[in-house]
Amino acid sequence: MGSLESSGAEVVTVDVHEAKDLIKSGYAYLDVRTVEEYKKGHVGADKIFNIPYMFITPEGRVKNPQFLEEVSSACNKEDHLIVGCQSGVRSLYATSDLLTAGFKDVSNMGGGYLAWVESGYLVPKPEAENVSLVPTHEAEL
Repeated sequence: MGSLESSGAEVVTVDVHEAKDLIKSGYAYLDVRTVEEYKKGHVGADKIFNIPYMFITPEGRVKNPQFLEEVSSACNKEDHLIVGCQSGVRSLYATSDLLTAGFKDVSNMGGGYLAWVESGYLVPKPEAENVSLVPTHEAEL
């Protein structure tokens, strides 16, 4: 991977406090962690998308070849987005890719989900999202 500046897109990194304020003001949150990571807990946001930037395979981490296509089908290039991952590394690359692809207002959340949790911010519990009248065994996992 080349340097992040080589794309000509300047990545703006905001801390979790600023990210929280932006989310409250209407920004969408793009979680680029794996689906498995997302299901264990994620940032509390009204508008949230989980589109993995990388997949974990037996050979190691592999970039999601459909990442830009999937984000483009979920969001417009004019949408205000905060991009986050577990610790802030994948989201930095994802933000750079999105800016290079023409997205106008995309910021990286420094520190990622770990910093969000450390700050004591809202984290929806997985059980709350599996609202069902019939108990499922999934909630016990």
